[in-house]
Amino acid sequence: MRLLPVALAGAILLAGCGKAEQQPASDVPGTAVPAEPAPAIEPTAAMGEQVFKRCVACHTIEKDGPNGIGPNLHDVVGRAVATHAGFNYSAALKAKGGNWDDAKLDRFLEAPMKYAPGTRMAFAGVIDAADRRALILYLESQK
Repeated sequence: MRLLPVALAGAILLAGCGKAEQQPASDVPGTAVPAEPAPAIEPTAAMGEQVFKRCVACHTIEKDGPNGIGPNLHDVVGRAVATHAGFNYSAALKAKGGNWDDAKLDRFLEAPMKYAPGTRMAFAGVIDAADRRALILYLESQK
């Protein structure tokens, strides 16, 4: 009979040894709450204007502006590939055909020499997809 109270006390103690519920990190003193991932910033034409600053060494964008080392890019979106008046395009770019739509511009701007091997555009490309999207939005706004 003396064992019953000892056994009962032992059972109660063991029951309390179960896994305690975890508190959320915000409720634990001295623990930082993991930050939510920052929402992606939607590219804008204004952002693209900043990206375009990489292009001004070779391209102009003003309406009726002159060609530079590269063609003037005013109203380029929707224009037939390699057709800006007064610019001598490479055979590689002329062979591409079609019009400069968003998808074609994205592929070209990502890696011009891979898109059109033999192009004279000696620019490595715009690696960041959001920067390319912003740049295309900026080019679209130049009508």
